[in-house]
Amino acid sequence: MRIAPRAGKLPVLSMMPPIKRRHKRNARELCEPDMITNHLNARYIVAILALLFTLGGCAPINLQSGEPQTADVALALADEAESEEAAQRYLLQTADRFQAAGAHKEARTILQNRRFDTTVESLKNQYLLLAMSGVAALEDRLWAQQLSETLSSSQFQQYRADLVEQALELQLATFDLAQQPMKVAQTLIVLKAQPLNTDTKDLNDRIWQALKRTSSQVLNDESQRAIGYDTQGWLELAIILRSPGMRLEAQSKAIRDWQYNWAGHPAARELPSELSLITLLAQERPEKITLAVPLTGPLASAGAAVRDGFMAAFYTDTTAKDFNIEISVTDTHGKPFDTLYEELLKTSPDLIVGPLNKEALAAIAGRNAMPIPLLALNYDDSGNEPPARLYQFGLSAEDEARQIAERLHAEGLKQVLALIPGGDWGDRFEQALLAGLDENEGTALQIQRFFRTDNLRAVSADLLGVNVSRQRAIEVEQTIGQNVEFEPRRRQDVDAIIMVAQPTVARQFKPLFAFYFAGDLPVYSPSLIYEGRPDPARDRDLDQVVFTDIPWVLDEQNPLRSSVRSAFPNMGGQLGRLFAMGADAFQLSARLPLLEQVQGSTLDGHTGVLTMSEQGKIHRKQRWARFEQGAPKPLPELVEEESGDNLEQMTNPTPQNAAGTPNRE
Repeated sequence: MRIAPRAGKLPVLSMMPPIKRRHKRNARELCEPDMITNHLNARYIVAILALLFTLGGCAPINLQSGEPQTADVALALADEAESEEAAQRYLLQTADRFQAAGAHKEARTILQNRRFDTTVESLKNQYLLLAMSGVAALEDRLWAQQLSETLSSSQFQQYRADLVEQALELQLATFDLAQQPMKVAQTLIVLKAQPLNTDTKDLNDRIWQALKRTSSQVLNDESQRAIGYDTQGWLELAIILRSPGMRLEAQSKAIRDWQYNWAGHPAARELPSELSLITLLAQERPEKITLAVPLTGPLASAGAAVRDGFMAAFYTDTTAKDFNIEISVTDTHGKPFDTLYEELLKTSPDLIVGPLNKEALAAIAGRNAMPIPLLALNYDDSGNEPPARLYQFGLSAEDEARQIAERLHAEGLKQVLALIPGGDWGDRFEQALLAGLDENEGTALQIQRFFRTDNLRAVSADLLGVNVSRQRAIEVEQTIGQNVEFEPRRRQDVDAIIMVAQPTVARQFKPLFAFYFAGDLPVYSPSLIYEGRPDPARDRDLDQVVFTDIPWVLDEQNPLRSSVRSAFPNMGGQLGRLFAMGADAFQLSARLPLLEQVQGSTLDGHTGVLTMSEQGKIHRKQRWARFEQGAPKPLPELVEEESGDNLEQMTNPTPQNAAGTPNRE
C-alpha cells in the first residue's frame, strides 16, 4: 500500500478502495491523510501530518511506503472502505505483511477484530490460512481453540496445489494447540485421499498417536456419527483396545481379529508401528526374570514392598499362564552391585530388575554395555550417557517438580514462591522445579530452603516478605525520630506458593501463610505432603492445598489395591507407593521395547502414565487432588483431551488426573 501525493489532490491508497467522505470529523479522522484538505501539496501534507502525529499522539504511517505501522492504524483506515469486502481484503493484506515481517501480534490484533466475526465468503480461506499461521507462530492455545471450532478436517484441501502442504501443517498445528487430537486424526485420515508424497506407515503412526490421545468419550461419540470406511475402521480399532484391564496378549489378539474383520482397511495392510510391535512382543516377552532388591539391612522394608508388588502383579496377570515365566529374587544388601551383576549374568536371565538404591546403580551405570537388559529401580544422577539396554524407573522427585510447573502454567500462575527442604533431595527438586518453570514461562521469585529444626514462623515471614516490610517501618522510624503506626504487609507480586514439606511440617506452614496475609494464595505440593491414608482430623490444616500423587494412592477403584489390602494391611503410605512401583516394574518388563522403539507409546500404570525418554529413563504423569475437609478430593485434568485414556489400561482409572511421589532412597 502506498500513499502517492499529488499536487492539489488527496493522497491515493493504491491497495485501498475509494474512501467515503464524512461530514463530521472526530479527532482520529484528523490524523488520517485522506481527511487533510486537498488544497495542500505533498510537501505541506508531510509537514502537517508529522506535526499532527507529534501533538495528537496518532500512530505513525510510513509515508514512504504508505503502509500502516500498527494494527490500530490499519483498522482505522479500513473503516473508510467503500464495502465490507474491500475493508476485509485490505486488512488481510496488511495482516499478511505483518506476519511476513514477524509482527505476529499486530497481525493477531487485526485477525481477531470483530470485523472478522463474519468473514466475506470469498475471503474466508485466506483468513483461515492467516489465522492458522498466527496461531502456530504465537502458540496461542486460546485462539487455537476458538479457530478449531470453525475448521473442518478437509480445510487444507481448499487451497491451490502449492499451498496444500503448508495449510495441512498449519491446520494440524492448530488442532494440536487446541488439544483436539480427534480432529488431528480426522485431518490425517482425509490426507490419505490427497495426492501428496506421504509415507503410508508414517501417516498411520500419526493417526494412531492422535487417536490414543483422544478420550474414550470423544471416541465413542464420534463412532456414532462417523461416515466413511476408513474413519469407522480407525475408531473401532482405537475403541477395542480401550477395554479395562487389557493385557499385552489380549491386545495382540484384538489387533489380529481387527485385521481379519477390516482386511481392506489401510491400517490392516500397514499396522501402526506400536500395534505391530505389540503383536510381536506378545510372543517374545522375557520368561526368566531376576529381581535384585535389598531384603536385609536398612532398606529391607523398601525392598520387600517392591518385591511384593512385583509378585502380586505377576500372580494377577491372567495371561502369564500362557508363558513359562520364572522369577528369582536376590538380596542385594552388602554386595557390590557391579560384582553381583556379573554373577547374575551366569544364570542367563532374560531381564534383571534392580538395584533399588542410587549407589548400587552408580556402580554399574558407567559400563560400556549391558549384556543383559537391566531395569534399574532408581535414577543415575551422574549425567553420563547411559549404556544401551539400561532402563531407569523410580519414584522421582523431578517428575513431580516438572508436573507442578506445568500445572501452574496451565492455570496462568507465573510468579511463585517456594519452600523446599534442605539436603540432596531438596537440591534435585529445586533444580527440576526451576527447569520446569523456565520451560513453562514461570518465575521463582524466591526459594526458601529450610530444615525441620528451623523457626517455621520466621521462615514463613521471610518467604512472604513480611520481615522486609517490618524493616522498612523501622528505617522510617529511625529517619523521622518517632514511632509510626504500622501494619506489616506481604509481598504483592506472588501468584502461588509451592510448599514442599512432610505432613507434620506442612500442617504448621499452611496456617502461617494465612497469619502472614497470604491465605488467599493457592498452594501446590508434591506427594511428600500426603501420608497415603485419609486423616481428616490432622489434615484439616492443609485444606485447599493442591497436591500431586500416584493413582495407587488416589484411585479408590483400583482392583489390585483392593485385593491386596487384606493380605498386606500395612502397605500404606510410602511402602504402598513402593508396592505400586514394584507392580509397575513387572508390567514394564514386557513393554520396555515398546516404550523404547515407538515414540509416544505409554503404559497406564499404578504410579502414573509411563513414557520413556531417549536415554531409557521412565517418566510419569500422575494425578492431582485437593485437600477438602482434611481429605484428598481428586481433581480433573485441566485440559481433558490431553489426559485421554491410554492404550494399556491396567487399572481402569477414573477420569481425574493425578501425580507422583518423590524418590526417597
